[in-house]
Amino acid sequence: MGNLAGAIHELPLRVALLPLIFLAACAAPPKPPVAPLAVPPVALPAAPFAVSKWEMLPDWQTIDLQPTWAAFLQSCRALKSKPVWQTVCARTGELAQPDNTALRTFFEEGFTPYQVFNPDGSSQGLITGYYEPKLPGSRVRTEHFRYPLYAVPDDLLTIDLGEAYPQLKDLRLRGRLQGKRIVPYYNRAEIEAGKAALQGRELFWVKNAVDLFFLQIQGSGRIELPDGSLVKVGYAEQNGHPYISIGKKLIEMGELKIEEASMQGIKDWAERYPEKLNALLAQNPSYVFFRELPNGLSAPLGALGVPLTETYSIAVDPRTIPLGAPVFLATTYPNTAEPLNRLVLAQDTGGAIKGAVRADFFWGFGEQAGIQAGRMKQGGQMWVLFPKGAEPVLSP
Repeated sequence: MGNLAGAIHELPLRVALLPLIFLAACAAPPKPPVAPLAVPPVALPAAPFAVSKWEMLPDWQTIDLQPTWAAFLQSCRALKSKPVWQTVCARTGELAQPDNTALRTFFEEGFTPYQVFNPDGSSQGLITGYYEPKLPGSRVRTEHFRYPLYAVPDDLLTIDLGEAYPQLKDLRLRGRLQGKRIVPYYNRAEIEAGKAALQGRELFWVKNAVDLFFLQIQGSGRIELPDGSLVKVGYAEQNGHPYISIGKKLIEMGELKIEEASMQGIKDWAERYPEKLNALLAQNPSYVFFRELPNGLSAPLGALGVPLTETYSIAVDPRTIPLGAPVFLATTYPNTAEPLNRLVLAQDTGGAIKGAVRADFFWGFGEQAGIQAGRMKQGGQMWVLFPKGAEPVLSP
């Protein structure tokens, strides 16, 4: 569903990959020009994987796989009809209340681990965090609740390019009609200035512009209404503009040091300089639209379409890591050297999550989850588990 301490988690947004189209940025490239109607074929880079061995995965023999299993069953809900996943997902029904030994055997017999590498051949990458925040709000505008969460506007076009160009699978064009042309949709500054047709599309109103901005970054959250009830909201669409980190902008402007550019650091800056806030937020042209979610959901829905599992789901760049796949993550807890080694599931994307060895770790709901997510900016390594028989073809 991008991170805050420098590569702020952008939630489930896609990224501009092609020079001639404007694409939504997850979970970030200069503003693209107007998209042509014809898109030439594009050759995608080879998968940056190397076959590995189970013993290379730190603590593989001792980690707790029970929470992983619950998250894996969620992935299978979305993947079980896909040919490469049918066999391994069908086998989950053979395991009734499996222990760690049975689960370890299941993964070792059904999968092959591949280590992920960056284009420069390095195996270390950036691991950030995101979470599900809670915001006080109202269904109607009041003196205290003045900042709207919008539903998807009627004039926002979303075109699936993969239907016409298979090599562009999972890439979508977003824009609006201007006469007979498709042009980029309004950016954040234009939306805030009232140029988009959004009257009547307000879902909720919240107190604080910065909190709303970070809700858009996280991609999902809960609105606490005046009567104390909680309503879940989640990502519905995005305006098609690339995500730009305001934390990075504040560092470039000399307003914050690198170690201060966390979510809390940015909020503290906004309290000190409210007159500069609108100009800062406009530096990120990306804008997210929401939908109200059923309260029965156990957690936010990730890009895979299944509920995320607290501390066992990650957001990835789907150009490299297949959505739904198990990923062994070897990193450390925020601001420490304590190992955080576990088998997680790639169930989300984000605008700031770009690159091979790159992940956003889902910390769950609430204040403590937000503290961990805001602090997390760790180095890490990643191994993708591919179902046997569906391993990637590697270049010689």
